[in-house]
Amino acid sequence: MKKLLTAAGPQALPDQNMFAVLRAGFSSDLDKPAIETDEGLFYSWRDLERGTAMMANLLASLELPAGARVAVQVEKSVETVMLYLATLRAGYVFLPLNTAYKSAEIEYFLQDSRPAVVVCSAAHFGWVSKAAFKCGTTHVFSLNDDRTGSWLERAAHCVDQHQVVVRQADDLAAILYTSGTTGRSKGAMLTHGNLASNARVLQDYWCWRAGDVLIHALPIFHVHGLFVALHGALLNGSKMIWLSKFDAKAVLRHLRQATVFMGVPTLYVRLLAEPGLTLEAARHMRLFISGSAPLLMETFVDWQERTGHTILERYGMSETVMLTSNPCEFDTRHPQHGAERRGGTVGFPLPGVSLRVRDDQGNNCAADEIGAIEVKGPNVFCGYWNMPEKTAEEFTEDGFFKTGDVGKIDQDGYVTIVGRSKDLIISGGYNVYPAEIESCINELPGVAESAVVGVPHPDFGEVGVALLVPKAGVVLSASEVLAALRSRLANFKLPKHVEVTAELPRNAMGKVQKNLLRERFKSMF
Repeated sequence: MKKLLTAAGPQALPDQNMFAVLRAGFSSDLDKPAIETDEGLFYSWRDLERGTAMMANLLASLELPAGARVAVQVEKSVETVMLYLATLRAGYVFLPLNTAYKSAEIEYFLQDSRPAVVVCSAAHFGWVSKAAFKCGTTHVFSLNDDRTGSWLERAAHCVDQHQVVVRQADDLAAILYTSGTTGRSKGAMLTHGNLASNARVLQDYWCWRAGDVLIHALPIFHVHGLFVALHGALLNGSKMIWLSKFDAKAVLRHLRQATVFMGVPTLYVRLLAEPGLTLEAARHMRLFISGSAPLLMETFVDWQERTGHTILERYGMSETVMLTSNPCEFDTRHPQHGAERRGGTVGFPLPGVSLRVRDDQGNNCAADEIGAIEVKGPNVFCGYWNMPEKTAEEFTEDGFFKTGDVGKIDQDGYVTIVGRSKDLIISGGYNVYPAEIESCINELPGVAESAVVGVPHPDFGEVGVALLVPKAGVVLSASEVLAALRSRLANFKLPKHVEVTAELPRNAMGKVQKNLLRERFKSMF
């Protein structure tokens, strides 16, 4: 376990502050465009420097206690990015909240984290401020995606120069609440060192280069958009084409001006539905990256055929940022140079990351043997906020974090994620992995996607329930699907109920919310 500090010691170096790390990558020409929005606005590197300085000075004027949390639930905007960077710059702790969260959820997060500052959209100011003041917050501001709000009004009166607050690598930089697909969200505490180490590794491993331009179409309340995409561009001094929300046609329009795109699998599926996605449209691009949810092999192959590019899949989580990645084929500095980007896998452990797969007895698994994934490295978080017992439970005696994911490592070293340990179905004493069944279902004609969950059963303990979404214009029969599975799966793996549905419940990052499905079908048998 790492020691968590709330104030920098006398030996701290200025560049340990994550903002200082990122600013070192800013373009030397501060008047060059750093961000171009979908509204046609341009923000220069100087704008980012001045804007974050003014906001950091506003935070400093509030005389907040050391380690104060700044909770933010606002729509995506460049000003929100400045607020995030200013929080780091001022030495406080950034706490992004999903814009889809409702009042009861926000009340829980505020009560749990006790932020000193809350920033929300003006439309929600009434109920958010009430909840914030109730839990002891002293400052509540509004910030809208049209460059209005009390936060900007106050910041406009602050000077545009600011000395970056000294922070050590072990100082807390951000708290990210887990997505809640398996239960109550926990606040993962990430340090300046966690963020900096991962950003530097990814800059090298993904071969960021001069002239790269990123299409940023992800939300910024999550690891993927806030840390992986944003940090990558800023650290490299790369321009971002900033989309306030994903729009397939807008992405296609910008492909010719960009080189890097990051998305969740759903975004790639939507882009494939556009006739304008062609070899020529993607000719200027260098790298397409996918994460946050499993990418179907069909999507992987279709993308290769339509664009000539092979999607790079990687694996990470709120507690660790990125852990593994398929190789960047252009880099000769890494052992995996020349290796293929293998569909269905998440590649190799990143430099500095130790990853192992262990069985129920704590023994390391052999190649291709399924077990629990455990990781260790400078990117791994320092614990859950206000949960010391839970934190202790999630680390092994030798310091590995139990990810809760189940997977395997093949003979070539590629890591494959099979599913979550909480999703494992134990039916009649046999282990059943939902991902295996879902893979079989997804290969059937007319199936777009599927989800399998375990529910209580009086005889077997647990059995599988499968939900499948048909492709457009296709009518699927549950009984025919089950009959087709009988020739592909052992009897103990067969779902005891198959249901066709229009869509699967997902969170904001595209992950299927299996906890909702388990709740829905828990009394079926």
